Amino acid sequence: MTVTLEVADGVGTIRLDRPPMNALDIATQDRLRELAEEAGRRDDIRAVVVWGGEKVFAAGADIKEMQAMDHAAMVVRSKALQDAFTAVARIPKPVVAAITGYALGGGCELALCADFRIAADDARLGQPEILLGLIPGAGGTQRLARLVGPSKAKDLIFTGRHVKAEEALTIGLVDRVVPAAEVHAQAHAWAARLASGPALALRAAKESVDAGLETDIDTGLTIERNWFAGLFATEDRETGMRSFVEEGPGKAKFR
Repeated sequence: MTVTLEVADGVGTIRLDRPPMNALDIATQDRLRELAEEAGRRDDIRAVVVWGGEKVFAAGADIKEMQAMDHAAMVVRSKALQDAFTAVARIPKPVVAAITGYALGGGCELALCADFRIAADDARLGQPEILLGLIPGAGGTQRLARLVGPSKAKDLIFTGRHVKAEEALTIGLVDRVVPAAEVHAQAHAWAARLASGPALALRAAKESVDAGLETDIDTGLTIERNWFAGLFATEDRETGMRSFVEEGPGKAKFR
């Protein structure tokens, strides 16, 4: 399999495994969607790490496969391509991308689908599709602009240049830069910490932020209000408030 899902400590690791560069061909895209949807459904998975291994996250699409496709073929395929990445973005649980080596083109777009990005100090990120006479097609023009702002997104998309880890941190493309050998461990630790939290509240927080960004402030506040009130029906809310009153903050054990 070019993509696998393994679970430990409540964390599901979606691992890209298509040597040498984890090129995202059609089979890999489809498998990625399947496993993202599975991770979203499974109760034993409370948070997710997306990882490409120690050497590379993903260097982009399979260009040879794409070269053989004409306009009609891509009209059909482009929706499935976007759906695969959107499935990762819509996992209703915290998701962290553990970025080693290159995260270019589709690899960068996959990282953009995570809630948090931890990159190796020698990582390189970018959207080089313009160098092929194309634009990003798996969400890059939309998610990148929402994350770093339209001006910085246009700089990266128009030029196709690679961004080193420190610049990626400065512009907000990644959230933490660590030594390459520590990327997976730190990503797993971040996910494991959240995996012990209140699952429904984390889902509510993620969906409120993500849905709110797509709409006006009043609609966003309505989304937040509905989730906020709804959480008063959960056992986790009772546990958290009782623990706060009896033991002080930060000591609740959520089921």
